[in-house]
Amino acid sequence: MTQTDPNRMPGTEGERHVQAVMGTTDRADRFYRDQMLDHLNPVMKEFIARQEMLFIATADSRGECDSSFRAGPPGFVHVIDDHTLAYPEYRGNGVFASAGNVVQNPHVGLMFLDFQRERIGLHVNGRVKIMEDERLRSHVPGLPLPQTPGQRAQMWMMVQVEEAYIHCRKHIPHLRRVGADESWGTDDALSKGGDFFAAKQENEARRGATSAAGYP
Repeated sequence: MTQTDPNRMPGTEGERHVQAVMGTTDRADRFYRDQMLDHLNPVMKEFIARQEMLFIATADSRGECDSSFRAGPPGFVHVIDDHTLAYPEYRGNGVFASAGNVVQNPHVGLMFLDFQRERIGLHVNGRVKIMEDERLRSHVPGLPLPQTPGQRAQMWMMVQVEEAYIHCRKHIPHLRRVGADESWGTDDALSKGGDFFAAKQENEARRGATSAAGYP
């Protein structure tokens, strides 16, 4: 839903077009009017503070999209003020797809889903600025510290909030948490899931077939 002109009505041109086609303009206007904020209110901030997972959506300068998942202890997403939050980028596969996208296109969509307690979701859309841990920490003394070995932020994604609104609980499953060992920062293949989807196996077979055919 994010748009950059504060003088325009909420919703993108694409949203408005589909609403008109589907006859939902009045219903959408009520949602924009009643449920959408341009900041985080106290209830939203409390909700974010207890979340242990986050889904993020980014796109590069050409609009090529990527979605990803982040997790951490409660409070790993830190609300700095009503208009700003930050989440850490922990050590991963080294691709930095999300960070690479926001270097080109700072827009980001965040989705917080509470599967256990409230069965409710919160959308937060905004613009990202990448910050070094030391630099952000010098300006935000309350930034959370690592709680376990390997759980150190390589960088922080500081998000300037433009939209915050509810995702209804309809169809959000009620899940129960079970214990699990976390391996923060590990390079152990099995701990990370190994070749679960057999992509490595398929790529190796393809390379082997190419080599056998005499192609470089």
